[in-house]
Amino acid sequence: MFLTTTPLPFSSLWEVFFNNTPKNLYNIYIHADPSFNYDSPFKGVFAHRVIPSKPTRRYSPTLISAARRLLSRALLDDESNYMFALLSPSCIPLHSFNFTYKILVNSKKSFVEILKNEPGAYHRWAARGKDVMAPEVKFEDFRIGSQFFVLKRKHARIVVRDSRLWSKFKLQCVRRDTCYPEEHYFATLLGMVDPQGCVTATLTHVDWRGGHGGHPRMYLKEEVGPELIWNLRKRKPRYGIEGSNGSDSSVTRRRDPFLFARKFSPDCIKPLMTIANDVIFKD
Repeated sequence: MFLTTTPLPFSSLWEVFFNNTPKNLYNIYIHADPSFNYDSPFKGVFAHRVIPSKPTRRYSPTLISAARRLLSRALLDDESNYMFALLSPSCIPLHSFNFTYKILVNSKKSFVEILKNEPGAYHRWAARGKDVMAPEVKFEDFRIGSQFFVLKRKHARIVVRDSRLWSKFKLQCVRRDTCYPEEHYFATLLGMVDPQGCVTATLTHVDWRGGHGGHPRMYLKEEVGPELIWNLRKRKPRYGIEGSNGSDSSVTRRRDPFLFARKFSPDCIKPLMTIANDVIFKD
């Protein structure tokens, strides 16, 4: 599931990712903000995959709405859809389709970052006003996590059916500097409803060192090469608390690999394509 406001800059890389893969093993869904101009239509495996979309805006609940819209469409479109991966246009795959597919379909849990006691958590919780989130979302239940997740079907249904927490998260913030609803809603909802059913980590690598303005570091074309891909593969996700009491020792035992990475500048496509077959898709 791609959530984008631009043409997909790495569509040719994803084409290779899906190349020669049986069509019944995957579906693609694109939420393309209609207020942006798309120079060329989505082609290849992306042709006719754009769902009815609405404008999205940072510092607002519209990014949550877009993700819920993608999940709803994917749930209704194909009952065999088992795992639902949300990606951005700046995401690239770090492994072959076969490697990625096996990791996901063999998992009995969703992968969603659920972090407790993060710096600034109270101000994020109170971004709509003091105590506005209560009683539906108490501060002690508030969680923070990556916008990008992989949900199993059970949790996708929980998200699209939710109205109780959504009634709070869809409210507009009064403090923009702490308003990142898409980093709070999914982590809080699933952390409250079924933490034991989640691996509390994202499978999309991101580097916040050197980030600015709420945006992570962006990789440039000069950095792209085999060493970068190998280094990203070596890194391990950061895990939150598994289970309601935080005593699950499986957190330290897990060795889940990153399957995707962001944020890459659009001009990285050429060097990425150069190493696609011999590095990225060679497991």
